Amino acid sequence: MMDIETGGYGRTNRPVFDRLEGQQSQHLYVKNQVCKFWLAGQCNRNPCRFLHSHSPNPQPQPQQSDDPNANYGNKIKTTWRNPNISASKNVKVSSPMNVKVSSPGVVTSDVNCGHSGQRAQQKLCQYWVTGNCVHGDKCKDLHSWFSGSGLALLTKLERHNKAVTGVALPCGSDKLFSGSKDESVCLWDCNTGQCVGIVKPGGEIGCLISEGPWVFVGLQNAVMAWNIQTQTELLLRGPVGLVKALVVGGDMLFGGAQDGSILVWKSTSESCSPEPVAFLMGHRLAVLSLVVGANCLYSGSKDESIRVWDLKTLQCLQILNGHKNFVTSVLCWDKFLLSGSLDNRLKVWAATEFGDLEVVNEVEEDNGILALCGIHDAENKPILLCSCKDNSVCLYDLPSFAERGRIYAQEEVQTIAVGCGPLFFTGGAAGELSVWKLHGDASGSVGCS
Repeated sequence: MMDIETGGYGRTNRPVFDRLEGQQSQHLYVKNQVCKFWLAGQCNRNPCRFLHSHSPNPQPQPQQSDDPNANYGNKIKTTWRNPNISASKNVKVSSPMNVKVSSPGVVTSDVNCGHSGQRAQQKLCQYWVTGNCVHGDKCKDLHSWFSGSGLALLTKLERHNKAVTGVALPCGSDKLFSGSKDESVCLWDCNTGQCVGIVKPGGEIGCLISEGPWVFVGLQNAVMAWNIQTQTELLLRGPVGLVKALVVGGDMLFGGAQDGSILVWKSTSESCSPEPVAFLMGHRLAVLSLVVGANCLYSGSKDESIRVWDLKTLQCLQILNGHKNFVTSVLCWDKFLLSGSLDNRLKVWAATEFGDLEVVNEVEEDNGILALCGIHDAENKPILLCSCKDNSVCLYDLPSFAERGRIYAQEEVQTIAVGCGPLFFTGGAAGELSVWKLHGDASGSVGCS
């Protein structure tokens, strides 16, 4: 049985996740005001909130790229769930960078998977982090935890002392759950930002997710399942080694283990608790990431491969090779599968007319990729969050992959999770947990979608 510690907390009239949102206004675009540093040829902010033009209403110039495919445009309906990758009969790969999606009675359109090539040039000032920068506003490095507009750091939650390995905000709960390598699960009150409980399952936390009222925690040789409504607690046995990835698909729970296997649990009419129904064998090394979409399970592994599993038969349909290091994260978006790896590559996969997935685009980062996560902003635009080993998280607009902004941290961001509306969370290698709010463009409305 797990041990639970609880702590007292005070009350406030305003939720802590909304208390600091006014900070974002200083990073929004300031209309009709010319940047004085730009006039002096000394502005190093990209993007800058002031005009880099003598005209108060500069006309945006289309950016050119040496890549002939980098300027394709499109309008595409996007979703982070149910990407329908299996509808391969309607997908034709005509070139490595140009995917045409067609079906009877529908006009064919180009999907731009090209990378804009724009990169944030600034880096975080380490002297500012420690409060010792003597240059002030004249410092060439960034004095902020993020660059770009439409983003606000709401608060930092400090209690863990080792890497945060999972964050979840269960449905209908006012508590945020975070798991860590320090062998604890912290419960945070969303109204006060205070840690109101600590759960100690008895070992390192490999991952943590939620589905409905359930919170699932990956442990050594087991998975803890906790219903926050009924307070039911289950311990699911069967995995070999630390469970580092969990996902729910239909009525099944999948857990990726350290030995490369994927254990499947399913609730039956005879039993109230889930029972193991299958072991999916094939990966040679630890499974690091799992995602469900289009009636398939996708698994990324330390063996540098991605496996595609049929949800009905639980058979492996395809092995995706192409990465040259650990596949740390897999994500479904629209009709595409995205994969990130420590080989510095972000790959975009799409189904051919024969049903197999092939790479249709590749984005090269400067550092290894640790985590991928998808979110929509207040204008329902899809945003990809990509965490890298240089202690930053890049925000990409999809499908253009134009860089929208960047988050900076003192440590590697190993976990990214979304909350309600525009809220998302980042967990660092030393235990720092940050709460962020994403807005639309500077000219867009602010609020929950």
